[in-house]
Amino acid sequence: MTLESLQALLIALAIGFIIGLQRTMRHYYEYGDFSSQNAAGSRTFALITLGGYLSALIAQKLPLIAALSALGIIVLILLSYLFKVLKLHKYGMTTQVAALIAFILGAMVQTGMQKEAIFIGVAVTVILEIKPYLQRIESQIDPAEIRATLLLLAMTFLVLPVLPDRMIGPYALINPYKTWLMAVIIAAISYVGYIAIRILGNKRGVMLTGLFGGLISSTAVSITLSKLATLKANILNNLAAGIAIACTIMYLRVLLEASLISPEVAKSVALPYLLAVLGGLLFVYILYRDADNASIDITKSILGKNPLQLSEAIKFALLFGLIYGLITVVKSHYGTMGVYAVAALSGLGDVDAITLSLSELAKESKLPLHAAAYGIVIASVSNSLVKLAIIFYLAGRKLGLKMALYFTVTLGLMFAGFYLNKALLF
Repeated sequence: MTLESLQALLIALAIGFIIGLQRTMRHYYEYGDFSSQNAAGSRTFALITLGGYLSALIAQKLPLIAALSALGIIVLILLSYLFKVLKLHKYGMTTQVAALIAFILGAMVQTGMQKEAIFIGVAVTVILEIKPYLQRIESQIDPAEIRATLLLLAMTFLVLPVLPDRMIGPYALINPYKTWLMAVIIAAISYVGYIAIRILGNKRGVMLTGLFGGLISSTAVSITLSKLATLKANILNNLAAGIAIACTIMYLRVLLEASLISPEVAKSVALPYLLAVLGGLLFVYILYRDADNASIDITKSILGKNPLQLSEAIKFALLFGLIYGLITVVKSHYGTMGVYAVAALSGLGDVDAITLSLSELAKESKLPLHAAAYGIVIASVSNSLVKLAIIFYLAGRKLGLKMALYFTVTLGLMFAGFYLNKALLF
């Protein structure tokens, strides 16, 4: 036996031992003993990977051995499962499936795929170990969220690939593939925020609501927390911090969306938006430092509703297509000033669609890089002013003045960043 073959054999045994040890310890944690009812432990799994190793070794001269060995391990696993069902009245197959994988991993080690086998062995152990955490997450999932997840997968892997990636329609203004891609991107970002709130809980505090709610909609956060200001006037600093962190996340979201479509556009707005983010985080820290502990319930608000619905995806796709085509037409008649006007109007309702539209146009060289960057900033400013007006209207002067200071700081830093960037990029 060579040193290399001895090393491979030890790796196979170690993989089986680690997987089996996890199975043994999981049985002990659940039942409090190491009784014989635990059908497969560290020794058994080490022997299973050894069997896979030997079957692959002997198969080099006797190919039929590999097939017979695989058949034999499958029969043993089936018998083990039947015993478990008939005698112990348990129905889980996790250990049996892990045993089959362990046999395959032993064969992989012998055939030279040692790194792959080690990686998969560790992954299997992790998957086996996270059962309690998965159960905790699964207990919080309702049928609507399962349908939403399936919808996102269908939007991405079923609908998107079959759409034509070319300009169609009157004046060739619409690209179905890119239009739907934008809807998928926004749906995915919003869904991440929604799932984060669902998993971590929406009563963990105003800051958590603002942090993950900003991924869904900073405008929705502003509305929800502003309404609470009339009921909980004693936590204005908390509410202001929650809205501020949501708006700060909006700046990051805009930068992320631009980078996904056009890295050049993202580069041109990176310094201004990162400065705005830093200013926003500092503002949030100051507010949070002076705030009291507070928790809220947003279950019945817009943030507590699943953002991933087919109707919403279609609405956004239509909005993106409309803005994309409108900017193209307006630019041909009114130049970049027309583009800025469209950006300002679009920002009144939504900053995502205009960000993606301008980034796509710049990527296709249909719009100068500086025009796309300025348009994104104009939309962000327009959207910020709308949120500030909403806060004043719903929450009143005290919260409104705090947020006016926030927007003064962040937008001021954004403009300062553009001033510093101008000489280098434009």
